[in-house]
Amino acid sequence: MSEQARSNRFLTWFRRMWTTHPLFSTTIALLVMVILQTLALGFSFPTFGAWLSLWTRNWINILRNNATIGIISLGMAFVIITGGIDLAVGSTMVAIGAITMLVIDQSPNGWLTSSGIIGVPAYIIGIIIALISGAILGQFTGLLISVGNLPPFIATLGMMKISRSVTQQFMRTINPSVPMGFTKIANVMVGKQMFMPIVYWLIIALIMHQISKNTAFGRHIFAVGSNERAAKLSGINVQRIKRWVYTLMGLMVAISAILQVSRIGAMDFANAGSGYEMDAIAAVIVGGTSMAGGRGSIAGTVLGVLIIGVMNNLLNLLGVPPFLREAFKGFIVIGAVLLQRKERV
Repeated sequence: MSEQARSNRFLTWFRRMWTTHPLFSTTIALLVMVILQTLALGFSFPTFGAWLSLWTRNWINILRNNATIGIISLGMAFVIITGGIDLAVGSTMVAIGAITMLVIDQSPNGWLTSSGIIGVPAYIIGIIIALISGAILGQFTGLLISVGNLPPFIATLGMMKISRSVTQQFMRTINPSVPMGFTKIANVMVGKQMFMPIVYWLIIALIMHQISKNTAFGRHIFAVGSNERAAKLSGINVQRIKRWVYTLMGLMVAISAILQVSRIGAMDFANAGSGYEMDAIAAVIVGGTSMAGGRGSIAGTVLGVLIIGVMNNLLNLLGVPPFLREAFKGFIVIGAVLLQRKERV
């Protein structure tokens, strides 16, 4: 076989893999971003060890800084696969964060302080209440969509406005503090690095991957997104699947709220979580999940989060103004959707 024939064969294979296997194209895109990021870091170091140390610390920072949005993106992947969307994740995180802080606060304003419950027992109760709150808010959103027949965009837009405004009104005269013990959930040092947010993200990603691939619930999610009418005719309770998908989304947001409160030790109720819904949607779409529903993967979503995170880091290394970084993110999302449309043609 001639060199030209081998080259043509490779290009044909590459084009087919790029257009028909989202994980392949997402992986290639991530590798390109990593190479550009490595070049941006430069190589002007006295030793290879010094360069490797900086490169490793940089990657740990990228993973840790994107762990919270990464967890939210896992839930968003399921939502989008069903053909839905959730614009309320940032505001819901603020609401759950406020509840968590009020429960674990050891000042007289703390909900458990008057009962003498402080320390680890208060932290455990706070985490449980946060998870329950997330599940309830997610279930309510799912009811609005499945039983109330509201479009997901409208239902979650309304929840976004309600959650943040009610939280701000309720917390305007209250300033709860986060005990130092609670901050260890996210900030405990492992080998002189704060790995725990990354560990939580990867564990949850593995669990969500198993749910999507090896459970009836996961298969039903894809069936509902592919063809809702066909799913109903095949005996799938579409309304129940949608309710539980948004409930799971609420749990992911609750976990993110717990990590945010633990990591930062506070929460800005006016601005925290702003734009998280767009970041999560961008990561899911870049990861190969179709906005039309019925197609996507947890692995692709993780890669999508990494692409967005590496891109932000690269733009920071290149000195691109913060306002323009969002424009680059927009271009990437538009390009990902255009590629999806091309694949369907």
